[in-house]
Amino acid sequence: MNNFIPLSVPHISGNEWKYIKDCLKTNWVSSTGKYVDLFENKIEDYTKAKYAIACINGTSALHISLILSGISRNDEVIVPTISFIAPINAINYCNAKPVFMDVDDNYTIDIKKTIEFLNTKTIFKNGITINKKTKRKILAIIVVHVYGRSVLLDELLKVCKSKNISIIEDAAEGLGNFFEKGDNKNKHVGTIGKFGCLSFNGNKVITSGGGGMIITNNKLLAQKAKYLTTTAKDNTLEFIHNEVGYNYRLTNIQAALGLAQLEKINQYLKKKKLIYQHYKKLIGKNNKILFKEIPKFASSNHWLNLVEFIDCNTKKNLLKKIEMFKKNKIEVRPIWQLNHLQKIYKKCEKYNISNALILVNRTLCLPSSISLTTKDIKRVVAIINE
Repeated sequence: MNNFIPLSVPHISGNEWKYIKDCLKTNWVSSTGKYVDLFENKIEDYTKAKYAIACINGTSALHISLILSGISRNDEVIVPTISFIAPINAINYCNAKPVFMDVDDNYTIDIKKTIEFLNTKTIFKNGITINKKTKRKILAIIVVHVYGRSVLLDELLKVCKSKNISIIEDAAEGLGNFFEKGDNKNKHVGTIGKFGCLSFNGNKVITSGGGGMIITNNKLLAQKAKYLTTTAKDNTLEFIHNEVGYNYRLTNIQAALGLAQLEKINQYLKKKKLIYQHYKKLIGKNNKILFKEIPKFASSNHWLNLVEFIDCNTKKNLLKKIEMFKKNKIEVRPIWQLNHLQKIYKKCEKYNISNALILVNRTLCLPSSISLTTKDIKRVVAIINE
């Protein structure tokens, strides 16, 4: 479409064609090959995680991380209600139950309410945290670094350690985010908890078409993750499998694309920051429109920029605004449907959710592609102001 401004699309500008052609030329196109190993190694170098295990997408990374955190039938996992549905579905894959938590104004899990829930609604018995209401074990919390916004984990880590609860970081939208304050200063998101899960979907800062990555600092867990994601094969000649494994392997072609993208990440992050700064300057301060700034405790990849319409209190009104953007050939989107309101999860436990109910009716995600121009940003802001 002429003059169409998409929400977030890939930017191909490096060695993508070269590396993919090498895969095609050598016939290494499937789930093994040098680019899978190279991609894993470069993610380790960039995030400073000791181990990285490539897999088919971010959802598979979450699934394996939950399994290796001991999650099984009827266990519970705390998760924020604002998130792409992937972490909640991954909990369901384990036949476990989500416990939905509210979010703060950063759209990330409300740490104070989470700790309040753990201190008042659970008991700690024989080394296990148990939900007083459901009598189920709570073995893990998934924190989600959404929209390029990080979760400051210092306080929650201490509480979870005392209650023997694993923290899994869904960093699907957080590649390039480093903590700048606190106990984990200079560390990359996803390297703080037991596992971190990355995504390289087509709309992310870098892409491998599909693809994900498990990162961890535990050697034994990394080995087990590699084993499970490659169908738990114990004998490569006779194809003997002694456990249930998963065909979650990343292809060599996808890894080649991802590697080429990763080589350009610093350039991409600079451009994304400029886009953020342009939006911030042009939208300015307004008593009806709030450009959502990034908290100061961590750097950001500025994956998607957000704007909050203060006087918009219903989904109907928000949809009218989306329609106005659509008529002007600009793609925007609301934040995800709150997960505790999804049909399949309505009966699951939730705790004191209030702020998320406000944000979901007020917030739009703005076009944030790396290729976005200043002219494009001005067009978007003109509609916002209108």
